[in-house]
Amino acid sequence: MTLKKLDRALPLALLHAREATLKPFRQELDDIGLTVQQWRVIRVLAEGKPCCATELAERCVLMPPSLSRILKTLTERGLIERIEDTDARRRRVQITTEGCRRYTAMSQKAAGIYEDLEEKFGAEKMETLLDLLNELYDVARAA
Repeated sequence: MTLKKLDRALPLALLHAREATLKPFRQELDDIGLTVQQWRVIRVLAEGKPCCATELAERCVLMPPSLSRILKTLTERGLIERIEDTDARRRRVQITTEGCRRYTAMSQKAAGIYEDLEEKFGAEKMETLLDLLNELYDVARAA
């Protein structure tokens, strides 16, 4: 088997697509003072329930050391707060009122960005792409 040409290499294609799709989000996030990684944390907390750092790292696709720095920054800025867990050895994180305000502002902008991208790419193709990426994720994890 031979190595694929660069323009057909899956990891590079995924990275190029990621960077291109994130560009408009980064511009909007800069306006509200959040990084892409911080936004992922805010979004997961806003759309779910308080959770521990391990679960948050997995759901946000972040390495634990990176998540620790992000949690520290978001806590200092008053966007999230740590709360006690039923297991006294663990602590959970939840979004604050200010974090919810930022989430609301950005989620409306994000919806517009998604809508524009889907309109240009095609709704059916977008659904197919997401299904295929989720299937690829499952296959790669099982390998």
